[in-house]
Amino acid sequence: MNRLAAAVALITTLLLAPPAAANDTVASLKAGGLVFERTDGITMLSEDLFLSMNEVRVTYRFLNHTDEGIETIVAFPMPDIEPDWMGSIRGPIPDPMRALPFITRIDGYSVDTQVEQKAMLNGVDVTRRLQRLGLPLNPYWDALEGPVADLSEAQIAKLVADGLLDSNIHNDGVRTSIGLWTLKTTHYWTQYFAPGAEIEIQHLYIPVPGGTSATRDWRNEEIPDHYRDEYCVDEAVRSAIADKQADETQMPETWLDYTLVTGANWSGPIRDFRLVVDKGSTNNVVSFCGQGVRRIGPTQFEVRYTNYTPTRDLNVLIVEGDRYTD
Repeated sequence: MNRLAAAVALITTLLLAPPAAANDTVASLKAGGLVFERTDGITMLSEDLFLSMNEVRVTYRFLNHTDEGIETIVAFPMPDIEPDWMGSIRGPIPDPMRALPFITRIDGYSVDTQVEQKAMLNGVDVTRRLQRLGLPLNPYWDALEGPVADLSEAQIAKLVADGLLDSNIHNDGVRTSIGLWTLKTTHYWTQYFAPGAEIEIQHLYIPVPGGTSATRDWRNEEIPDHYRDEYCVDEAVRSAIADKQADETQMPETWLDYTLVTGANWSGPIRDFRLVVDKGSTNNVVSFCGQGVRRIGPTQFEVRYTNYTPTRDLNVLIVEGDRYTD
């Protein structure tokens, strides 16, 4: 995917999530939870994805191109909540299900989804261990403060020694604790695809965006490598942000991730893919990797692909140009 050019540098957006979410994919329930699988019988005819800070909407059209009905689990993985307490999310999430309500509609009718959540540390599922100790799966300190206070010092020390917890008592006697695991959340349901028939699946949810209130000096600092790699930030984007950065001010960042690669789990490429990114304010600057991006409104930008097989996920950087803090 190519970098956005200077026009994208002027895009401004307060955008999505967890961390925004992901493409639908086929899954099976096996020991250890959901396992994503490929299917050769169902084609994704189209995907229409809308991303904003306050809302994510995605509409898919699928076709079962076989002569037999297919019943399978369909899974929608949300972005991981990483143990980066300095900025994986914008604001506290005392409830790990804060991203809900998660609304799913099949051909216009609402359906209930089930939710699987796992706490993972270095590839190991530590969910049951945390639950036995009465700890939430949300790794952030505001969720852990009370439950950790109920543990013994020996239990806390063991969690710290095993790399699950960063816990410290400050000079004022207050303990703060941060979970070092990753929270993985997946919505799923069983879906029947009739032979030779199309079906429309829609999702609507409130994202949990990442970000930080701190900022870099965009006027004088070099562009970090991971900003170039993940968000395709180039000199035009840097210059657009620098032009808005007054002396001794901070420009908060919002990070939004959306899992696209699971869209390759269906039969063949996505025949018609459309992405619309809506920036909440014309004063913000956004950067993400895309090709053929065009402005379709004062705050909206569109990308369209045909016969698209996603090979990387979507990462969006939004630098806020209208909220300064000294």
